[in-house]
Amino acid sequence: MEATKLRPISPNSSTSTKVWLFSLLLTIQYGAQPLISKRFTRREVIVTSSVLACEVVKVVCASILMAKDGTLKRLYKEWTLIGSLTASGLPAAIYALQNSLLQISYRNLDSLTFSMLNQTKLFFTALFTYIILGQRQSIQQIGALFLLINAAILLSIGEGSSKASSTDNPDEILFYGIIPVLVASVLSGLASALCQWATQVKKHASYLMTVEMSVIGSLCMLASAYKSPDGTAIRQRGFFDGWTPLTLIPVSLNAVGGILVGLVTSYAGGVRKVRLNNIT
Repeated sequence: MEATKLRPISPNSSTSTKVWLFSLLLTIQYGAQPLISKRFTRREVIVTSSVLACEVVKVVCASILMAKDGTLKRLYKEWTLIGSLTASGLPAAIYALQNSLLQISYRNLDSLTFSMLNQTKLFFTALFTYIILGQRQSIQQIGALFLLINAAILLSIGEGSSKASSTDNPDEILFYGIIPVLVASVLSGLASALCQWATQVKKHASYLMTVEMSVIGSLCMLASAYKSPDGTAIRQRGFFDGWTPLTLIPVSLNAVGGILVGLVTSYAGGVRKVRLNNIT
């Protein structure tokens, strides 16, 4: 995919208000998600079940919003399978894997460490938007990105050392906490750049893309879960094993965050989306 130069988004008051509103809500969701997930999700909950439930909630919410703004009626005439796969296929598969990695990491890192390491997605979003869309960052922004990466490295070393002295299995923090969230950040940057390309270059509707990505991502997860440990656990223990009514809180919050990500990326772009989320 060759680099595509984007025209800057018109800074009219309506668009600016929407960007800041969606970004504020997304910031709150990003900050609250680790705390709420650890509080209301039991360790017995199967990761794949919580991710798939989140995708179902996303489809329902986005479909309601499409029906409300009239987008749903136009789908019968404009929607094509090829167009859907081109715009949403790869980001959907990437986000499905990213969500699974984040669910694993939530359970093995404290909220502060998780949130700080999760911010490295800004660096990778900037990298991939430059590769895919040709968008450059200023010298000051590049310097800030490298400071962010250095902080993440130091935090990872500190977290690993502190946990090593307080647990019998220090490798668990590294392989089930730090590495998953860092890989998820790389995937988030790539998927964000691809979504920005689809919404701003290909003019794919944000809500429609959310539905497509949720459906495609769910199918990818179901296919991969067939012979995975999670798939075996679901067949043996049931889809909702370990769930309580309160488990729906982090699942629904995560789904709302997914919709907000699409809106902010559509209006403001991937880098600005992540940068605004750092105001926490």
